[in-house]
Order: sequence, then structure tokens, then C-alpha cells
Amino acid sequence: MTTTPPSTTPPLDPLRRRGDFITHLYRLHRSMSSDNPHAAAEARRTMARLRRCFAGPRQEADAYGTVFDFDPPETEQHIWLLTAGLYALHPQTRQEASNGRPSIGAAMGQLSKDRGQSVQRRFTQLVSVEIPSMPHYLRQCVQLLATADIALDYYRLLDELVTLLVDDPHARNAERRQRIRLTWARDYHRASRPNPFPATAESDPTSPDAAS
Repeated sequence: MTTTPPSTTPPLDPLRRRGDFITHLYRLHRSMSSDNPHAAAEARRTMARLRRCFAGPRQEADAYGTVFDFDPPETEQHIWLLTAGLYALHPQTRQEASNGRPSIGAAMGQLSKDRGQSVQRRFTQLVSVEIPSMPHYLRQCVQLLATADIALDYYRLLDELVTLLVDDPHARNAERRQRIRLTWARDYHRASRPNPFPATAESDPTSPDAAS
């Protein structure tokens, strides 16, 4: 009697699975503008299901298929679902940023240049709340960013949310969580402050006025 040997193909590591999942979300958004009416309609339905996942348990269950198709680790399932819902609130095309992968702190800082204290209050709440409350404030921040069409890097966001939101009863991730909060805060303040050296005729040695 012969037996089939077990598969020797290792499962994809969690980082690779996260990347594939976020790539799928970006593709969904692109498919909404497809010349194929069936593909566009299906993408719109999927995005609508993801958007509704914040409404309650039944609506959340409608979004499970999109998440579970990418086999998230059990400890990360709720975080992938949250990220999918956030993306559906603020869908966008993937952008290759010249300055790396900006954090949500940098995005909120950019927004605060136009909207000031109201954005600062939201962001301060986000970086200071207890972990169980963070998804609520994340949703508010992403909705604000959507109104100004300021892009987020969802690859980075998912990686950071896994560190912040995965169950950690023994506080092993405490230092890493604090580091992410501090990074967001630093990026916010860097992005929100005005250019300390604005180009003017007086300061620009190449301007005609400066040479006269």
C-alpha cells in the first residue's frame, strides 16, 4: 500500500500574505474602472461589502470571504478585516512614493496644514488612546483623509496595525507599540509644520532682485 507523501511546499509567510492581500485591495479599486462591466460590477459589490463591515456582525460576516481567501494568521484576522474596511472607506490607487512609505502620521500632518486644530485633535486621540479604542479613531482619521484625497500606504498600515492591535496579554510588544506611536507623532509634526526656509527674492541668491 502506498501513501501520498505530505506536501513539502511551505506556506507563505505572514508578511508575504499581508502584501498579497493589500495588493488585492488595490486591484479591486482599479477593477472598479475596468472596461469589463462584469468585473467592474463585482469589484464595486466587494468594496461595498468591505465598507459595510463596520456596521455590525452580520455585515462584517459578508466581508469574511475577501479576507480569508488570503489565509491570515488567526491572531491577525480581525486586523486584516479592519484594514480592508479602512481601505474601502478611502480606496485609492497604489502610489510609489519617492520618499519611502509615509505613515498615517505623515498623512494626517499633511491634512492639518489646511484644517489645523480639528485634525490635530483627532490625531492626538489616535496616538494616545488605549488599544481597544484605536480602531474607532483610525476610522475617523481615514475618513478625514478621504475627504481631502490624501493617500495612505496600506502595506505599511497593515504591518503597523498588526504590531499595535494583535493580542498581547504579556505586554511583549509594549516597546514596539510605543515606537510606532512615536514614529506617527514625529511624522505628523514634520509634515504639518510650514517650510522653515521659504523661497523668497531676498533669500534666493539666483533671483534678479537679489543680484541688484
